[in-house]
Order: sequence, then C-alpha cells, then structure tokens
Amino acid sequence: MSKNLVIVESPAKAKTIQKYLGKDFEVKSSFGHIRDLPKKGMGIDLATFSPDYEVSADKKKLVTELKAAVKKAEMVWLASDEDREGEAIAWHLADELKLKPENRKRIVFHEITKNAILKAIENPRDIDQNLVNAQQARRVLDRIVGFEMSPVLWKKVKPGLSAGRVQSVAVRLIVEREKEIREFVPKGSFKLDGIFLNKTNQEIAAKLKKDFDKEEDAEKFLELAQLTEFKVLNVETKPGTRSASAPFTTSTLQQEASSRLGYNVTNTMRLAQRLYEEGYITYMRTDSVNLSQEAIEGAKKQITSEYGAEYSSPRNYTTKSSSAQEAHEAIRPTDFAVKTVSDVQLNRLYQLIYRRTLASQMANAKIEKTVIEIGNAKLPQNFEAQGEVIIFDGFLKAYGIVKTEDDDEENNEKLLPKVTVGEVLAYKKITATEKFTRPSARYTEAGLVRKLEELGIGRPSTYAPTIQTIQNREYVDKREIEPQIREVVKISLVKDKIKKEVLEEKFGGDKNKFVPTDIGEVVNDFLTDNFKEILDYGFTARVEESFDEIASGDQKWKQMMTDFYSKFHPRIEDVEENADRATGDRLLGIDPKTGKNVHARIGRFGAMIQIGETEDEEKPVFASLMAGQNIATITLEEALELFKLPFDLNEVDGQPVSVGVGRFGPYVKWGETYISIPKGEDPLSVDQKRAEEIINEKKIADAPIATYKGEPVTKGSGRFGPFIKYKDIFVNVPKRYDFENLSQSDINELIDAKLEKEANRYIQQWEKEKISIENGRWGPFIKFGKGMFKIPKKADDTKYDAEELKEISLDEVKKWITDQDPKAFAEKKKPAAKKTAAKKTTTAKKPAAKKPAAKK
Repeated sequence: MSKNLVIVESPAKAKTIQKYLGKDFEVKSSFGHIRDLPKKGMGIDLATFSPDYEVSADKKKLVTELKAAVKKAEMVWLASDEDREGEAIAWHLADELKLKPENRKRIVFHEITKNAILKAIENPRDIDQNLVNAQQARRVLDRIVGFEMSPVLWKKVKPGLSAGRVQSVAVRLIVEREKEIREFVPKGSFKLDGIFLNKTNQEIAAKLKKDFDKEEDAEKFLELAQLTEFKVLNVETKPGTRSASAPFTTSTLQQEASSRLGYNVTNTMRLAQRLYEEGYITYMRTDSVNLSQEAIEGAKKQITSEYGAEYSSPRNYTTKSSSAQEAHEAIRPTDFAVKTVSDVQLNRLYQLIYRRTLASQMANAKIEKTVIEIGNAKLPQNFEAQGEVIIFDGFLKAYGIVKTEDDDEENNEKLLPKVTVGEVLAYKKITATEKFTRPSARYTEAGLVRKLEELGIGRPSTYAPTIQTIQNREYVDKREIEPQIREVVKISLVKDKIKKEVLEEKFGGDKNKFVPTDIGEVVNDFLTDNFKEILDYGFTARVEESFDEIASGDQKWKQMMTDFYSKFHPRIEDVEENADRATGDRLLGIDPKTGKNVHARIGRFGAMIQIGETEDEEKPVFASLMAGQNIATITLEEALELFKLPFDLNEVDGQPVSVGVGRFGPYVKWGETYISIPKGEDPLSVDQKRAEEIINEKKIADAPIATYKGEPVTKGSGRFGPFIKYKDIFVNVPKRYDFENLSQSDINELIDAKLEKEANRYIQQWEKEKISIENGRWGPFIKFGKGMFKIPKKADDTKYDAEELKEISLDEVKKWITDQDPKAFAEKKKPAAKKTAAKKTTTAKKPAAKKPAAKK
C-alpha cells in the first residue's frame, strides 16, 4: 500500500510522473475536472452567486475510486497544472474527497522531469484560494451571460442560438472585418518597376520611388524615360542587425504553428499538451517569455557545441503583458540534448519550439544593406533598388526569418551587383502596372488569436476553445470565397517601344480565412445593438483585468459579480421586453412578375429569399440561398434566379430527374437518389445532357466492386471516411487497407469482422419498439431509440450477466427505462403537429431541404 497518493489531471501525465516517483507513491488521474456547474439549468444562486457544483455522471465511478484510494493513503498530493483552471481542479478534488489540510499538499511544476517533480515534492504549498476564485468568477460570469442572453436570442432571432462573453466578441471582430471589406472602395494607381543592366549585363531590379494616380502620367514618364540615359546617382551601404524573437508563449506558438506548419489552434494545443505530458516541453499555457537560469545554461551549452561559441548570446526576455500570471516560463524544451521526438506530428511542433528557444539565446544576425538610386536629373522621380547581404547568420542558422501575415510579399530584398556612382545603366524593361489598394485581410486562426491578445480579450487557455466554439455554433466558417475579375492596364517600355495592354486580374478570393455566416451577422448585429457594453472590446478586456485582480487577492469575486449583475440583468429584461425581432431583413426590390417585395432574411431554416409579405392574403413564397451567397450582398437578379429551382428534366432509365438546391448544396435528384453537383457549378446551367453525365458518374461510382456470398459490394466515401457497403451494412475501411485496390480477401475480411461484431452486439432486440439490450465497451446497456440507459443491479447487488439478460422480458426492460426517464414512453403529440405546420409554410422549397443521403 502506497503511503502517498498523487492526483494529476491526465492519465498520460500520471504515467510519466509515476516513472519518477518510488514505490511509496501511487499516481492517479482525475481526467480533468471531477465536478462542474450542472449541464441543465443555471446552477447558480443569483442572490449570493454561489455555484451549485455537481459531480458529472461519467465521473461518479472515478470519484468513488479516488475516495477509496484516499482512505489508504497517509498524504494526498494535488498535482494539477499551475494555472487558475488547475488550481480549481485541486480545490474541487480537496472538497469532494473531503481532504483535511493536514493530509493534503498542493504541488506545482512547469515541466514533467524527474528534477522538477522531486523539487515540487520538496516545496509543497496549500491551495491558492485567490486563483480558485478567479476561475470561479470566470466560470460563473460566463454561465450567467450565456444563460441569460441565449433565451433572448431564441425569442428575438431564432430558436437554438447561444451567446457567450468572449465568443461573441470574437464573432464581432470577424463580422466587422467582413463589413469593412464589403464597404472598401479600391483605389487604383500605377506602380513602376524597372530592370536595369550594368556594364557586365548583370540585372538590377528597382522600383520608382513614387506612384502615379493617373494612367496618362505614367505613360508620360515612360515616354520621357524612352529618351533618357540612366545613371547610378547614389550607392549607400550601411550595416544592420536582426535579432531573434522571444521564446514562445501560448499565443505566439499558435500563430507560428499556423503560419509555418499549417496547424489550426486546436490541433496545436492538443499536440503541445502531449509534448508537455510526455515530459518534452514546459507547460504550454503561458503568457510569459521568461526562461529559467537552468534553461539559459542548457541552451548555451547546446548552441556552443552545435554552432560554436560565437553564436551564443544568453539573454532573458521581459513579458510585456502586465497580466502574465499563468506560468513563470515560456514554452521551451525540458532537455536541449533531446533534439527529436519519435512521433512525426509531435516532432514537427517540438522542432519549432526547440529551434525558437535556441534562436532566442543566439547572437544577432549581422547584415549589410545596400540602396542604389538610379535616375537622371531630367526625370521627376528616381528608381531605387534595395538589397542586403548576411555578413553573419547568427540566430538565422537555427530558426530563419519570422514573417507575419502582414508582410508584403513584394519586399523580397536581394543581393545587388557592384556598381559605382556615375555609372551608366541601360534599361532592359520598365513597366507601369495598375495596382489597386486592398482592404484589410480576413482573419486566419493565427490572426484572430493575435488580435484577441492585442485587445486583452481572453487568456492563453481560452483561445482554442473560443475559436472552436464560434465554428461549432456556425456563426463563422472558413468557406472558400470565389475571386472576382477586373481589368488592369499595363504599359511596358521595351527596346524603345511603348506597349499598352489591358489584362484581367482576379481579386477578393480567399481560402481558409474566417467569414461570418448569415446567422452570425444577424446575431452579432442584434447583440451589438442591444448589449453594446457586453460586446465592447474595452469592457471585455476590463473583465479580464478584474479576474487578474481576483487572482492576486486585490478584489473579492462575489463583489465583482454583484457589480456586474446589477447592470447586466436589468438590460436583459429591457431587451427581452422592448427589442424588435431580428431577421437581418434586407429589401432587395420588386418582383417584376408579381409586383411584390423581395426580401433576403433569416427564416426558420436559415438564410432565405421571400417574395411577398406574411400579412398578404396570398402566402409568401421562399427560396434557400446557395453556398457562397449571403443576405448582405445578394442582388435582386440573383435572388429571383433561385425561384427557378427546383426544375424537372426528362426521365433517365424510367426514373424522374430534377435539379434543386438543399442543405448540402445543389443536386440532381434521380428517382430517390440525390447526387451533389460538383463544387462551383451553377445548378441553373445543368441541362438534360449534363444531368445524364452526373447520373452516369454516380452509376460508375456506385457500381459493385465485388460480391460477398452472392450479394453485390459497393464502395464510397462518407462523413467518417472510406467505406464498403454490403446489403444495408456500412463497413469503415481502415487506413491499413489500400482503399483504391481492395482485393476479394480484403473485402471478405472486412465484412466478416463487421458481421461478427454485429452478431455479438445484441443480447436481445425488440425492433418494433426500437428497444435493445446491447453489449457495450463498458458492459451491457439498454438502447431505446437514440437514448442509452443503464441496467440496474439485481436484488443481491450483483450485476446481470449476458445469459441472464437473454431471459429478461420486454416489460421488465421498459420498467428499467421508465425508472430512469419517467416520460420515456409518454405520447409526443405536439411535435407532430408542429411538423405538419412547418410543411405548410416552407412551400416550394421543402423538397430542397430533404437531402439526407447526399453525402454517402
């Protein structure tokens, strides 16, 4: 029996720590929080702001096991992470497990290494109640905001919506950027580039120091240049340096992993968590750039041995953020002697952290910058060529140059050939190209993190879940924006001849950037109109500062909640009572056929076009918007085109054919089969010939690839990846199989395994009642419809085995279900009536919404 019980959050961390502690220690995992606010209901006493915490159903067994382990131990060591969330986990454990102060110790560490763990054991402390209160304040305030604002959205916008303090502000940033892009008016000007040749015919690329607003001015300059002798007017060479960036914080790691590795924020944090838990890096939720003396020494040793003493320049960085409180070190390797990690994905992120930390302790790069001025006194403006030479690479040897999204791609400075002042240069080509100003770029995940951090909104631990939440709620997405085309003028001077061309240029297209959805815009506009203070960037940042003050003991958390709620709740009541409904309604114009108004707005099933008014004697007609269209930008002409869908074509193989648009996009319907029209193809352009091509492609894709016991086997790719289909059974194909070249033995093996699994799945099944007793991962359970229910113990407090469950009657099983859900078998008449009503109101567009099998 171990005298000491250590409790950490994750099993991976427990496994690593157990290696470093002797037989007197047992390490167990709490699997994160063991209790939280209830999932149903607010769970907060609004008079006192006291939370009503409960152990979640999936943690009850774990808590029982932890209590049993606590009874056997003399001392319990609470070793959750050293941030507010970790401190709260320790506090909940201490409270729920009834740990007495004399039998518990709180330990913290920034890295999972033997030295760090043993040092933590030697320096225990008690639970920091201020950190716990800061976490409680955030949790309670966010629960109140969500639970009070969301019902207002249900009533005033659309049922099922939700709001959140930080998430709503993040959506606001994305919506405002999109509106800025829409309202942006590009301004054209002519930029001049020249390629000049020196005596030895080496090229020098240069730019004119001033742009021309008008085409005629650019053309006049070229006419003048045609008759001009170009000379080197000045050559300036000056030394410079480049210094390394600080080691990673959570947000800079997320940004750099996005730009260098293409990882999204959630993936970056998942991999960083694994690296931390397996002992490779220090704690990955931090806004500090400091390094310990031990780390600085370790980096120095590695740099000196790998690159040489001249590359070493030990230094420490100061954290700019006044609220940096999560951990006391930047993200860094725990051991600089470990240069790689075996797992490929982990290694890519580890290499980024490793090289960034090394670079931060390396000497500055030394450069020599050269500027050559080229022109003639007769010309109104001169050309300038810039280049640089790296004299000493310094930190660049380890990490290279860090570029941000805002860096101009055209500013690629190159090595320039040697020239002297007064030297005559011949021009090879001078080009005046019409260029247009561009609006601010849409946010990438990295850009959004950077902006939230800049505004002081959220903290390292909140960025990933915030970004995930606003996508899950479908307020924003990363859909592809098709580029537009415009004409640009290009005037070239080559061999004393001026040539003018009008070219086509694509602009405005985007991929993998955040774009607000229609519902996201409507919700944002409603919240900013009615809850201006809650959505205010400054207010959200001040709330974060209040949490910091609570964490440092300078503010009482319940007093903060009282001050906040006294202003917030009356506003909720006022908006609920007096605010108008929000539909994002936009009047597009008049339908020339009926003379009725045409509106774009949010309806019950999402963004739609409506012809007519709800109060008219003749009911309005509706059409769903297509992918890529939105309420704010759709034109009257585009809206009216939607009412041409769905339309019928001639039968194919005796089956009716139609073209429409549904929730999964445009489709061809052949009999009862929905076939997606390829991305980017206009459904209105699909004629009989094209529809038949699409149907034939589907036939080929669905043709049997083999047989199993005389029955055809087909293959496809669905939501969960590649699959084969036998009768009505879908069998997922694991990566170890070559999906494109499945052999008959592969198919037999896959289907045999699936059938065996299905055969062992049911202990008893009542198909008519949709009730079954099934074997599950954790033992037998009852399934009723989509719900799952526990099997109670027998009278002697033992569990039923599979043989006994085969004899249980349907009535007994129904009783077990009713004991857990008294309303399980209650008749549900209202939803049926509601469904009928919905059918009446969706008129012509209802068929488009029915497309369950389009993705198979």
